[in-house]
Amino acid sequence: MTPPPDQEKIKKSLRVSLWDGVFACSMTGFTQEYLVPFILLSGAASQHIGLLSCLPNLAGALIQLKSPELTEKFGSRKKIIVTFVFLQALMFLPMFYVALQGGTSPMLFIIFVTAVTGLGAVALPAWGSLMSDLVKENVRGTYFGWRSKILGLTTVGMSFVAGNILHFTEGFNVYVGFAYLFFMAFIFRLMSCHFLTQMHEPPLVHKKEHAFTLGMFLRRVKESNFAKFVLFVASLNFCVNMASPFFAVFMLRDLHFNYFLFTSITITAPLTVYLLMSRWGRHADKVGNLKVLQLTAPIVSLLPVLWIISQNPVYLFLTQIIAGFAWAGFNLCASNFIFDAVTPEKRTRCIAYFNVFNGLALCCGALLGGLIAEHLPPLLGHKLLTLFLISSIGRLFIAVFIPRRLKEVRNVEHVKSNRLFFSMVGVKPLLGIERRIVRIDQVE
Repeated sequence: MTPPPDQEKIKKSLRVSLWDGVFACSMTGFTQEYLVPFILLSGAASQHIGLLSCLPNLAGALIQLKSPELTEKFGSRKKIIVTFVFLQALMFLPMFYVALQGGTSPMLFIIFVTAVTGLGAVALPAWGSLMSDLVKENVRGTYFGWRSKILGLTTVGMSFVAGNILHFTEGFNVYVGFAYLFFMAFIFRLMSCHFLTQMHEPPLVHKKEHAFTLGMFLRRVKESNFAKFVLFVASLNFCVNMASPFFAVFMLRDLHFNYFLFTSITITAPLTVYLLMSRWGRHADKVGNLKVLQLTAPIVSLLPVLWIISQNPVYLFLTQIIAGFAWAGFNLCASNFIFDAVTPEKRTRCIAYFNVFNGLALCCGALLGGLIAEHLPPLLGHKLLTLFLISSIGRLFIAVFIPRRLKEVRNVEHVKSNRLFFSMVGVKPLLGIERRIVRIDQVE
């Protein structure tokens, strides 16, 4: 039997979305982990590292306040996605130029990165809304886990390639290596934009009763489950980003790792994340996204402490595997919780507000970390280890107290956290958590 026309369009959209993701993640792999090394090469101080994380997140947060209105004015989620992804691609060209010229002032480079992040951020709420319309609710965990695994492995692979390019060019002119990375990021994003133009957009009617202001959202924090969830994730990310931008600084500046060792340790966590995404997705479909968040948040909280115990490279590899295990479940289920918790008509605006609060939290966390990093008393000879400890304490407080106030929004199987953990590591799998091969025709 021939599928209805809309089903054929949806199947094609999910296929081209995968290719869009492959090229978008290639862009990410060639840039994300190498922005801090580039700005360090240009003579950046700790305050610049904080600003490099702060300002792009701030721009991404503030610009998304207008993203729902822009989507309505464009009259199409697809149009706004394609337009701003194309503009984002163009912003890699000045980054390519300054790298080719042998570097630039740290602040000018931060401005370029802020523009790249801000332009990409405009498209995020519309993309999330569009994708959630294309994938069935009951298999979102499985599908997005499967998709994230493929795209994540792409990110890790391309990041490893990029690190080796820098390691190779380090011997004569590493700026040439950075220039190549930024130019390829431009090409990858253009290819991503090409595939986005081929996606099908299901109709979505914008009605005034579906709109609500940021003030209305804030006033409902006490009674709204979704608002409490946003507060939880944003608060945790504030504490996370106090330390997150400085792990690269710690490895390159304090521990004097070369680019090959830095890259190898850095990609271990995302590699683990993406290998476990589909497994976390199958568990989340069964036990709910909230249960996974309640299990992984405390583990995420303790990660910086592990860096204090030892700085041996082999030990850090093991630490990164633990980080990947926890972040895989947390990130996947934080995204899917939004899709479950709000109606399709309100999804673009809710995703925008979620990203606004998270962007502000990431910005403030990085700014605070940058301001205090050089003024903290050293712990075991390193001031950054003190910062890692402060970050861990803050994370743990948030992870223990706020999730208790949240409610699961789907009918799911109730299991204890220790049972979920043992099932995830394969000691005692939950019934029904079998390996599933995801087919496009099963998820639309």
